[in-house]
Amino acid sequence: MSNSKNNTVNVPEAKGAMNRFKMEVASELGVNLKEGYNGDLTSREAGSIGGGMVKKMIEAQERQMAGQQ
Repeated sequence: MSNSKNNTVNVPEAKGAMNRFKMEVASELGVNLKEGYNGDLTSREAGSIGGGMVKKMIEAQERQMAGQQ
């Protein structure tokens, strides 16, 4: 496995929605995320955005799974 950075979206059609989702989570967390370069973010801020996105995706999947039982 390569150690190269991989920020690609697995479903290209979802790229816009994922960017909007990232901006929404950043806003909820009070992180000043902007379009384009965000190298001024701390590791903690960047990680909180990713963690918030994962948390929301897991919650959505859990709700969907609970509704299917």
